[in-house]
Amino acid sequence: MSDIRRICAWAASAVVLLALPFYLDRFWLQAGLFAMAAAIGAIGINLLTGATGQLSMGHAFFLAIGAYGYCVLAGDGGDGLTGLGLPTWLAAALAVALAGLTGGLFSPIAGRLRGAYLGIATLALIFIGQHVLFNAHDLTGGSNGRDVPPLNLFGLTFDESETVVAAVPFGSAEKLWYAGLALLLVCGLFARGVLRGRPGRAMNAIRDHRVAAGVIGVPVARYRAGVFVLSSMYAGLAGVLLALVFQRTVPDYFGVTLSLEYLAMIVIGGLGSVSGAVAGAALVSLLPQLLTRYSDTLPLVSAPGTGGISPGEASRYLYGAAVVAVVLFLPGGLVRLTARHRKATQATPATPGTTGTSGETA
Repeated sequence: MSDIRRICAWAASAVVLLALPFYLDRFWLQAGLFAMAAAIGAIGINLLTGATGQLSMGHAFFLAIGAYGYCVLAGDGGDGLTGLGLPTWLAAALAVALAGLTGGLFSPIAGRLRGAYLGIATLALIFIGQHVLFNAHDLTGGSNGRDVPPLNLFGLTFDESETVVAAVPFGSAEKLWYAGLALLLVCGLFARGVLRGRPGRAMNAIRDHRVAAGVIGVPVARYRAGVFVLSSMYAGLAGVLLALVFQRTVPDYFGVTLSLEYLAMIVIGGLGSVSGAVAGAALVSLLPQLLTRYSDTLPLVSAPGTGGISPGEASRYLYGAAVVAVVLFLPGGLVRLTARHRKATQATPATPGTTGTSGETA
């Protein structure tokens, strides 16, 4: 019976998500797209940090590789910046591969370091990336950033040109919504398959008992390096989607703060869980946008530059407090709440008139 309820819940959720572009305005669609991109990136770092136990502070660097890689590969050079003019769908795929390749270059280090040592090493990637983004003007546009070419897939261009469906005009946000849903579904199912299969068991063994995992034959360094590459590709894909939503890339976004936000996402949602990564990403990515939207009606929160606490600062305070609360009172993150609810609903109460152990009639 519980399986039927779960299938019905998933089906209802799918119908709602598919119908939302027909009813929501642009703000909510963009907020949802930011959450989808964040969820893809959070799934990637959860494979690395949550499932394998490798702390990474450089996730934002690989998001930048994906975002700027797409711009360089798909750009036509008309704005005076370097662009190869490749088909946009090919540029997106190559940008993800480029993020994975960059992660592969760093993977020998990732395979041999762990804990705070790997965290400090990956933090260096952020500083290197920020220097390149601000100074490689021909590639990145410097501090002003560069425009993002719209994606063109199967003859459909994901720009502001309207596509009418059921008498409803679809702009870039509506079209990207379905692309984002498809990408998130594929990424989530793939990560879930990895975690539930033999690689997932090996990753968990490395996280929990590294020495014991090596003794029983798990190639620890190889797994660590491979998961780092996979996590980098997830980040690259998230960066491409973010670039398409923003329609302009700016270096300031891809800093240390973004990497810390991704760590907050997986801690709040639940380490080692795909659904936990999605839940944490939705909370952390949507919170500042909601506070900005309703800053006029919230106490102590005001628009940036007008005094008081800005929405961005307020959101960091809130999800910082959420991290502390999860660590202290809800180990396992938000996903544990659903697990507890499922366990409670599956528990069968004792039949009146019987004992709980012998089953004899009173």
